[in-house]
Amino acid sequence: MANFEFLEALGQIARDQNIDEGELLIALANALLAAYKRRPDSAEDAEVEINPETGEIKVWGLELDLEGNVTREWDATPEDFGRIAAQTAKQVLMQLIRDIQRRQMYEEFANREGDIVSGTVQQNDNRYTLLDLGRVEALLPQAEQIAFERYEHGARVKVYIVEVRKTNKGPQIVVSRTHPALVAKLFEIEVPEIANGIVEIKALAREPGHRSKIAVASNDNMVDPVGACVGARGSRVRNITNELRSERIDVVPYSDDPIQFIQAALAPARVREVQLNEEEGIATVIVHDQQLSLAIGKEGQNARLAARLTGWRIDIRSENEGEDEVVEEVWTEEGVVVDEVVTLVHDEHAHDHDPVSEVFTDGVIVIEETVNVVVDDEGHEVRIVDEVVMDENGAEIEVLEVDVAEDQA
Repeated sequence: MANFEFLEALGQIARDQNIDEGELLIALANALLAAYKRRPDSAEDAEVEINPETGEIKVWGLELDLEGNVTREWDATPEDFGRIAAQTAKQVLMQLIRDIQRRQMYEEFANREGDIVSGTVQQNDNRYTLLDLGRVEALLPQAEQIAFERYEHGARVKVYIVEVRKTNKGPQIVVSRTHPALVAKLFEIEVPEIANGIVEIKALAREPGHRSKIAVASNDNMVDPVGACVGARGSRVRNITNELRSERIDVVPYSDDPIQFIQAALAPARVREVQLNEEEGIATVIVHDQQLSLAIGKEGQNARLAARLTGWRIDIRSENEGEDEVVEEVWTEEGVVVDEVVTLVHDEHAHDHDPVSEVFTDGVIVIEETVNVVVDDEGHEVRIVDEVVMDENGAEIEVLEVDVAEDQA
């Protein structure tokens, strides 16, 4: 018996919910088969068929051989199956629609891991910020937020999709504002030459909210990679900086020559000489005295980003080996970037030793240690150690006791 009204209603639901009508018919047939199996007079093996042209619903009883092949089939549709079909459709249709929508959204966003999306801030607390992406919500955890950023309700922000998780309530999308790839994706959007493959991003290092360095190369000799990324009067890189809340971005040319690459990575400082120790992966960089602070950067930031960008452990030394010698050393140890500044001070009262003032950080605290070895009036060598522990902002949080050790000179 034809049921055009049922078929038309089903088609309207499929169109409204953006669901494939054939998929909806299959899901409904499975639900009807489960309802039929609950009847005491049901066939042991059966299948439900919904005619896509007329909407007619039939139950076919099946007889199978030992190998599972159909040897006989017959019409086993109960006389009251129309009522059963109506009740079943009402009970399961909306659930089926929700399940299909959840799966479709998961499949859609699972393929977009590593993409950039725009979202509207819906909710904000100490644990996470909830973003509305349109058909689905995204989670911006506290760990993926830039420390000083504030997300006002209704504000639109661009985020990077880190992970798409499949849950019973639909896909859970985890996004980030701190991921280095966010900067790369913003450049792809802003710079057509990158999107077209003419300019290529070779390396990127980032300290979220503060500064990023990006190394670019051109596959066309007629295109300047740095100029293409910066844009006319800095317009392109300025748009990215504004999106990242004034995070500073250095665009440098990439080179296969490690010496040239390290020199470019330390910009805006001018490097006089680079000496490579390829066995240990150390690059010793010599700069003019007036360029030393610029090469090191605020709290070692420039040297630290250059080390990440190039993959070399970088030692920065002043040109003059005079009264004071300052050494900057940056490396990665078990995933932690260590930034060490050592000042060697030649003291006329020292006995075959240089007093050392050492400042280093593990990314959380700063420790300033001063070691001085002198000779007292009785000819004994005295070693004096004084340590001050500071937080990342330079505020003193602990003063360690002075350690004095005496040895016979």
